[in-house]
Amino acid sequence: MKILAIQNRMGIGDTVIFLPYIREISKRFNTPVNLLVKKSSKADQFLDQTEYINKIIHLEQNKKNGKHGGIIGALRLAKDLRKYKFDKVYIFNSSLRFNLVARIAGIKSIYQYPLFKKKNQHIINPAIALIKKNFNVDINSDPQINIDENLKQIAISKYEINSNELNILLAIGGSGPTKRIPAITFLSVIKKINQIKRCKFFLATGKNDEEQKILNQIMNSEFKEKCIPLDNLKISETLPIIKNCDVSICNDTGFSHLSSALGIKTITLMADTPFIYGSYSSNMYPIIPDGETTVGHNTFGKDRINSDKIFNKLKSIID
Repeated sequence: MKILAIQNRMGIGDTVIFLPYIREISKRFNTPVNLLVKKSSKADQFLDQTEYINKIIHLEQNKKNGKHGGIIGALRLAKDLRKYKFDKVYIFNSSLRFNLVARIAGIKSIYQYPLFKKKNQHIINPAIALIKKNFNVDINSDPQINIDENLKQIAISKYEINSNELNILLAIGGSGPTKRIPAITFLSVIKKINQIKRCKFFLATGKNDEEQKILNQIMNSEFKEKCIPLDNLKISETLPIIKNCDVSICNDTGFSHLSSALGIKTITLMADTPFIYGSYSSNMYPIIPDGETTVGHNTFGKDRINSDKIFNKLKSIID
């Protein structure tokens, strides 16, 4: 049995969110599932050790061009998929395009969200309904990413990770400026934690100039000896480090999704993104801006994330 799952959203989190449903498909047919995802999902960097995932196939499509863009691109995609001889496909969107591509690729069994229902579509509910309809089961499990135990032990040795210390991932980057909590907030949290516990902080961020400014502010502080930057590592290289952490404090970034899927209690700082993205897993503990009862696009709350609330939430997790 060869099974394909199609998830065409862009980010790391967009792929992680769907893992429980993909895992259920794998479980039902007792075979790992192949994924068609965009390269920007970076799925090949964090799912290569996950047992219910087989091959990662990249969807080369964007709004303007790409190998799989447009009508000709759709035919190319069908041709690329045909060679795998898939028996079934599960399409996690309402696109007629992917339905037709699957048919042209010769896939006989096609399961998909209701067509033409994309507008204002909930991120998770259609996936729940798809699995319920086909397997008569309710999915309420968390996303799960597997990591080789040997890699975890190598990270302990290489980064001198001490179980007597509180090891914390600080995901200080973010895909947009409205999601990046200021360095002063993180420094305030670091100071508070440092007063109650010996600790080490792993700083996860990208190479964007604004992200680097936040990183440099923290690395130039009095706490620099307690901080290890991870910005020069590939995502795959950070996973064993994250797996060794006791807790994570993350902006709305790919690292928050990876951390929670690795089973780490993850405090998610939700400044300008729909609340669901920081609360869909039982390993997630969302913090929203002061003065808000929920959060979404255009909340613009990064300067109103309260360091006391972060600290108190962390204490409740580790106590």
